Amino acid sequence: MEIIDYKKWSNRATEWGADYLQNVGKKPVRPNITPGSIASLLPSNPPEDAEDPEVIFKDFENIVPDAMTHWQHPRFFAYFPSNASVASIIAEQLVNTVAAQCMLWQTSPAATEIEQVMVQWLRSALGLPEHFTGTIHDAATTATLSAVLTMRELALGHNGLQEGLFQQSPLRIYASAQTHSSIDKAVRISGIGQKNLIKIETNDNFEMRADLLEQAILSDIANNLKPAGIIICIGGTSIGAFDDVKSIIKIAKKYRLYTHVDAAWAGSAMICPEYRTLWNGIEDADSIVFNPHKWLGAQADCSVQFLSDPTAQINTLGLRPDYLQTLEQDEVTNFNEWTIPLGRRFRALKLWFLLRAYGLNGLRNMIRNHIKWVEDLEEKINSNPKFKVITNSRLALFTFQYAPVGEDANEATEVLLKKINNDGTIYLTQTMHEDQFVIRMTAGQFYCTREDIMTVYDVLENLT
Repeated sequence: MEIIDYKKWSNRATEWGADYLQNVGKKPVRPNITPGSIASLLPSNPPEDAEDPEVIFKDFENIVPDAMTHWQHPRFFAYFPSNASVASIIAEQLVNTVAAQCMLWQTSPAATEIEQVMVQWLRSALGLPEHFTGTIHDAATTATLSAVLTMRELALGHNGLQEGLFQQSPLRIYASAQTHSSIDKAVRISGIGQKNLIKIETNDNFEMRADLLEQAILSDIANNLKPAGIIICIGGTSIGAFDDVKSIIKIAKKYRLYTHVDAAWAGSAMICPEYRTLWNGIEDADSIVFNPHKWLGAQADCSVQFLSDPTAQINTLGLRPDYLQTLEQDEVTNFNEWTIPLGRRFRALKLWFLLRAYGLNGLRNMIRNHIKWVEDLEEKINSNPKFKVITNSRLALFTFQYAPVGEDANEATEVLLKKINNDGTIYLTQTMHEDQFVIRMTAGQFYCTREDIMTVYDVLENLT
């Protein structure tokens, strides 16, 4: 396949993609296949000679689509959505064609400067103060790891980078018991260690208890342990828990601790001013992450980290050997120094296309609709005596159990979930909440409708 073939096959791929997006709703959300069945269709060794592109494309059509879980399906209600609006898809096609490695300003001037402006646009869209700047990572896990590494170095006076953690007092990171597993991963990878991530109990509203947080900090100080930072939860993955940002940051400032806010899912909803009360006090955070690829229609991967002052993170992650110097350009921004990888994709282009193609009002209407439709579904499920809502809607997420009379609700709910996902009409996932096996219902797929969301109730009725 040569450059002269590019137009033919890119057009063929676009035609296939348009048909896929128009008809994906007719497919089961999840394939009914067994592990290993796809690998068995592929040769054990790569071809020695070039193959006909027509054969390659046919193999793709015959093997791949029906063996995928369809994240762009309008009835994908599992995990959190990973959206791909048409505008974002087109931008990604252009990015793939340009194929730039955007590590430095000089290797990608437009990519760097559009990224700077897109961070400004999103800062304005979310109602954040102008002192925030930021960058785009691949995922919230990377942004959180960047923040935890920064906490580590601030606590150690930036000596950890040179001396390691040997002979240092153990560092402590504090987070809600409702926090996402990416926090655990960041603490492990940073060298701080799992046992030094202190999960603070929550109150009846599933907020981190500020009194217990302060007690934990004081206890650690008394025992010659070194508090390093606090992770604040905004829209936890399990049930959508929200910490009280203002009260947690007040304690953080009292003990001079760096704060990172994990708003990976819920952050997108803050383009709607009426939901910003959920993160009151956010203006005083040091670091915030949210994923436009979860609920704004930006194709994965696209995770934005806002920084009150990027200096500490640049001092932690930045490394500029001679071969990465930008000669005669001392004042330019090189985003590889803000992030963990040296190599970077041109992720800002899809945000530029997305925000212009739909506008903030279009995106706000989408989010408001999702929240309202999920609330309608929750009310309908709650009115059915066979079911019990366990945690109420937080934005577009609630949990419920199947509770038939005389049966163990945990077992009955697990059996029902398996039936639901084997049926394929919708896709839901589970979590454990206070020793209860519950089904999570969350909506956010870019093109889903109220009818798609209410289909959940029809499936529940048909299978129970």
